[in-house]
Amino acid sequence: MNLRAKIGQMIIVRASGYLFDHQRRYPAWEADNQTLERWLTELNLGGVILLGGSAIEVKTRSQQLQSWAKIPLFIAADIEEGVGQRFPGATWFAPPMALSAIAAKDLNLSLQYAKAMGKITAQEAIAIGINWLLAPVVDVNNNPDNPVINIRAFGQDAQIVSHLTRAFIEGAKSHPILTTAKHFPGHGDTATDSHLDLPNIPHDNSRLNRVELPPFVNAIASGVDSVMSAHLTIPAWDKDYPATLSKKIMTGKLRAELGFDGLIITDALIMGGVTKYATAEEIAVLAVTAGADILLMPEDPEIAIESIYQAVRSQIITEERIEQSLERIEQAKLGLVDEFVEEDKRNSLEFQSSTELLSAPQHRQIAQDILRDSGQTGGNLPLTVDDAQAQRNLIVVDDVLNCSFLDLAAPAIAIPQKFGYQRQILDQNSLEQINHDQRKTLLQVFIRGNPFRGTAGLTQNAIAQYKLLLTSENLAGLIIYGSPYVKDWFISQLAIELPWVFVYGQMNSAQAVAMQSLFNLESNTESATKITNNFGF
Repeated sequence: MNLRAKIGQMIIVRASGYLFDHQRRYPAWEADNQTLERWLTELNLGGVILLGGSAIEVKTRSQQLQSWAKIPLFIAADIEEGVGQRFPGATWFAPPMALSAIAAKDLNLSLQYAKAMGKITAQEAIAIGINWLLAPVVDVNNNPDNPVINIRAFGQDAQIVSHLTRAFIEGAKSHPILTTAKHFPGHGDTATDSHLDLPNIPHDNSRLNRVELPPFVNAIASGVDSVMSAHLTIPAWDKDYPATLSKKIMTGKLRAELGFDGLIITDALIMGGVTKYATAEEIAVLAVTAGADILLMPEDPEIAIESIYQAVRSQIITEERIEQSLERIEQAKLGLVDEFVEEDKRNSLEFQSSTELLSAPQHRQIAQDILRDSGQTGGNLPLTVDDAQAQRNLIVVDDVLNCSFLDLAAPAIAIPQKFGYQRQILDQNSLEQINHDQRKTLLQVFIRGNPFRGTAGLTQNAIAQYKLLLTSENLAGLIIYGSPYVKDWFISQLAIELPWVFVYGQMNSAQAVAMQSLFNLESNTESATKITNNFGF
């Protein structure tokens, strides 16, 4: 390989999981097929990160992308909650924080679940051609207002996060797939979303070593294959550069002090946490200088490669430095190729690249068990139904136009409707309407921290409107989906007798679990079976 081709191996670009150009959901970030094929062949890119498409479609898409490349590709995905989180049809688990709720009651059970979650995620990812899990999140989410990590973390306690991280990695590493600990050196104690701006971690070295670093130390000891950087500033360690672009942090701390010798991958370089800091050319050069082996989603791969190439020519970066990253990349890719995989992994039934593994009954059962064991209920359950009175099923979401977990057949809509609750779906910014309706109301709240959202939970306007509803006589029951922090606020406001249910997930299986608890469907096996089977659960 010439120098530009070597640098190309250090670049991973965003690609649509859909096969056709007109299906791309984010054309600004996802190249069309003609451009993508040219990049993979001419620029010798190291891999892609996929988003979009069903699990079955992604299997075909992965094969297509690999056929365009001269060197086998890394095919990565942010699948922290199982393959089904990103690619419909596969198993979708509760957010990782659900496991810390189980750990509070039974640590051993939570560790078994974490290991199973890692194993199943790896199995299903391999089955559709994904070979790099950008998971687990090992941040300690000790800031309830964190808008971007939140329930993506395994918990709020460094020790619990460390235990669950190790179990997840052990489960995943039973198969030939790469794992990732993110976001180094810890993104849990911020109230700023690094997709939008550059957060700051103000803590001193003692606190960082006590809280933020232990899960990463544990992940490294567990054999994690890669570590992803965080776009944030840590003045105690580097007053001049954010972590992703800091040689003191990425090389000094991660490589030298913690002894990590695997792949260092940046978080996406199109995020506001770095694009507001430097130009695309500067970001590429600084990331490599800092110690990154893989640049994830640079704004333009051609600009990134040329910038790094010119930095080598001008001796800002040594060619030896490029060779070091290339060697790590080659070693990682060898571990993903059949002939280099350990025999027991290669021959195991689980490693067969078969779509029969997707959403296997035993996988879905474990996912449902995690939802059920991490949930909470209170008040006078079950919810009583008054057939003589008009009733409202009020569903609140972040954005009604971007809500993939709700449709007419979703349990949150279909099951209450069978009990006379007529749906009304609003987003948080439209709640002025909720108190003009005098019907008995089942309130279902789908709010959780998510990237690009900017806030972690309830807005001030939403809180004001909820308080009015909570003090009226119209509220009959409550379900919270996703955020324990949102749940805690509601519980602090509720009358003791009001029936309520909390589940960590928002997907259809989580809705089914919530409905069974709210209406006591489990006590009527025939009714529960009939209703859940009608909607595929």
